[in-house]
Formats: sequence, structure tokens, C-alpha cells
Amino acid sequence: MNRRPRVILASASATRIALIKAAGIPFSAVTPGIDERKVEAPLVAAGRPPAEVAMTLAEAKALSVGPVGPEALVIGADQVLDLDGRRLTKPATMGEARSQILSLAGRSHLLHSALAVAREGRIAWRHLESPRLTMRPLAGQEVDAYLDEVGRKALESVGGYQIEGPGIRLFDGIEGDFFAILGLPLLPLVKWLRSAGAVS
Repeated sequence: MNRRPRVILASASATRIALIKAAGIPFSAVTPGIDERKVEAPLVAAGRPPAEVAMTLAEAKALSVGPVGPEALVIGADQVLDLDGRRLTKPATMGEARSQILSLAGRSHLLHSALAVAREGRIAWRHLESPRLTMRPLAGQEVDAYLDEVGRKALESVGGYQIEGPGIRLFDGIEGDFFAILGLPLLPLVKWLRSAGAVS
């Protein structure tokens, strides 16, 4: 009887871990052994588009785990917020979170969610989805009230919001897959894992 390939998630993200666990996929999670800022620095310096940065980081994470054996499938994932071609990263302070939300208010932005799966030290599959989110116009006092409500959770996500929580109230519209917005395009991943014999 053929054994199913092992599935390894190269991520410390509680959200990504919870999504795969809820899908009933047997897996193990490990922290990827890369310096993300070092990987992305030459791309940013060269002015590469945010979607390319997201995919490069996802591939680097998938390739960072080893040795894992020939039967293992290592999933790398990354997400980059793209505001008219400008890449935003997680806010480091509450002040930065406030500035990010105000810069997004009344405008649409893209969340590039990249996936890559490595097998035997090579990228075997990659996928990119880019949901579009439109934030409603917000006054400074509305942003302050939101940040008072969520506290330092605003520092856990690029843009300072989580749509699965109170952050949904900041938005007028969302186009795209919910799972991709959370940082893991789950439907295409499950489809590919099924084709690779990792899930039924």
C-alpha cells in the first residue's frame, strides 16, 4: 500500500495552522529558516512588484525546511499588501497601524497571497491569488476607536486589520476568496494536495 506524502507547513502563523487543521489535513508545522527581510531586500531595491515579492518569500519558506525526505511536501506561504504598487508591511507600532489604516481608508488595495510547495528540494507547485479589498472612508477618531478596541492585535497583520474580527467593520467591499484574504488560498491547495496523493 502506498503511503501518503507527509505534509509540512513552513509557517508559525496561528491562522494558517488553524486553517489546515480545520480542513482535516494531517500535517506538521515548522518555523521557516529564513530571514524574510534579507530575502526581499534585493527585490524591493530593484523595484519588483509586490506580487513577485510575495511569491519569492513563499518559495524561500518552502525550500528552507530540510532534510525532510523524498515523500514530504513542504508548504510555504506569504502575503503582501499592495496599495497602488506600494508594498505595506506589518506595523511595528500603534502609530504605524493608525497611519496604515488612514492610508487605506476610502481606497482599494490588493492582498497578494502566494503559495509554493517544495518536493525533494524543488518547487513542485505555486499559486497566487490577489483579492481586492475596499476600505470605507474613515475619520481619525473612527480609526482611534477601532485601535482602542483591538489593541495590539492591530500589529499582527499588515494594514492593521483582521477581517475575521472587528476589522470587517472598516470595509465597504471585498472581492476574492476568504481563505486567500486570511493568507492561505485553501481550495487550490487542497486540490493540489489531492492530486499529489496527500489527501483524499
